[in-house]
Amino acid sequence: MLRAFSHKLRESLISVLPVALIVLLLNLTPLVSFTATETVCFSISAVALIVGMGLFNLGADIAMTPMGEQVGSGLSRSRRMGLLLTVCFLMGLFITIAEPDLSVLASQVAGMINGTLLIFFVGIGVGLFLILAILKIVFKKSLASILMYFYMLMFALASLIVINGTGDFLPMAFDSGGVTTGPITVPFIMALGVGVATTLGGKNAGENSFGLVSMCSVGPILAVMALGLSIKGELSYTLPDYSVEAHLGDALLKTVLAVMEEVAIALALVVLFFAVIQLIFLHLPRKKLLQIGIGIIYTYIGLVVFLSSVTVGFMPIGYKLGNMLASNHAGLLVLSGFLLGLVVVLAEPAVHVLNQQVEGITNGTVSKRSMMIALSVGVGVSIGLSMIRIVFDFSILYYLIPGYMLSLGLSFFVPKLYTAIAFDSGGVASGPLTSSFILPFAVGACVAVQGASAVMADAFGIVAMVAMTPLITIQLLGFRAVMSVRVREKIAMKRILDAHDEQIISFL
Repeated sequence: MLRAFSHKLRESLISVLPVALIVLLLNLTPLVSFTATETVCFSISAVALIVGMGLFNLGADIAMTPMGEQVGSGLSRSRRMGLLLTVCFLMGLFITIAEPDLSVLASQVAGMINGTLLIFFVGIGVGLFLILAILKIVFKKSLASILMYFYMLMFALASLIVINGTGDFLPMAFDSGGVTTGPITVPFIMALGVGVATTLGGKNAGENSFGLVSMCSVGPILAVMALGLSIKGELSYTLPDYSVEAHLGDALLKTVLAVMEEVAIALALVVLFFAVIQLIFLHLPRKKLLQIGIGIIYTYIGLVVFLSSVTVGFMPIGYKLGNMLASNHAGLLVLSGFLLGLVVVLAEPAVHVLNQQVEGITNGTVSKRSMMIALSVGVGVSIGLSMIRIVFDFSILYYLIPGYMLSLGLSFFVPKLYTAIAFDSGGVASGPLTSSFILPFAVGACVAVQGASAVMADAFGIVAMVAMTPLITIQLLGFRAVMSVRVREKIAMKRILDAHDEQIISFL
């Protein structure tokens, strides 16, 4: 166990170090100036982030992933479809309600909409679309065609919201889909898909095991848009207190205790569902249950440390960094956003869970390295484009409509496995570091360039951008693989046709 933890710790160090170095190096330039308190707080938070991420990844390997697989396969083997769908709906609803990522977003938009109402609507969306995702596996339907239908519905609702005069609500609605698939839900939901697909997915079980995360990202957007249609009049937004001092002293203890409570509730719901299924269907041996129990403890401690670190150290620094860079030079803001996007995805805990599962399901055809490169480039581009939107002040729909159309168009030319992986990657890439570092970075930049009144329209939506661009980059990875195979086949055929008669061996 100690060797496994040291390995995870080394992976976490490689993941977090680039983000920390970029921030600290910028502090040495005239462009950015952090106080000694801010620098020390950020540095300590970065170290804690590494430890928390290592513990979480270890816990996900030995507890969360096995639990999801066992629940999925156990319920599927029972052949009681009603029970399977009911459990999936309740699991999607309650785990999402307790998802820390969503709480981070809700706290930052509390001045615009009731946080509890937002979380409840998002949970309903996840529960309903998790049912739809399970039915997709059972009836072996195409993920791309289902997503195409619901994306059309999504943009139709977006048009109605614009007509309704509350277009500033749209970026936050799109963000709600990205933050839903956080560090607790992703390992469990992805493993659940593997368990169900292994039992009911047929000959394409590997392909059918993906797609649950992408479906669970669409549901919240539609649910929050439906909520947005009921809103009348102008929306107001209150800028949160992003200062480091707001999270030190007595506030630090309150922050840690609040995170401990949120994570405990979220994990308790997962454990409760697993315990019920264990008693009725699974009957796993005591040794396996002990292993899962130890993994849950690691997951809990890791998430508490991780989320406390990003709240205390990364959120205030992200806001101030964006604000100061935007005040100096717009071009530098775009470049910095791109560079941060390249490395920030490395520190998202759920990304490593996804990459490991992809490499296992594809037997190494899609390596962790190629996945990480595609995700990094996609997220870097998305944040760079978001900074351009902040500078020039235009609607997020100018990005999202052509972006989703391109990603859906690519799905007709690449293997279905790549499409399913790509759409899952979008939800996974937009994790806690995106909502608690990149989003404050965008808010700070927007306040400097456009003023606090434009935050709703211009800063929010960056999580949605982070969730969208991997759909394109990973499918381009699949497109390149398809074209490489065709080129090799043409070269081989040309060599055969150009060969001399004496080179051809006759077996007659």
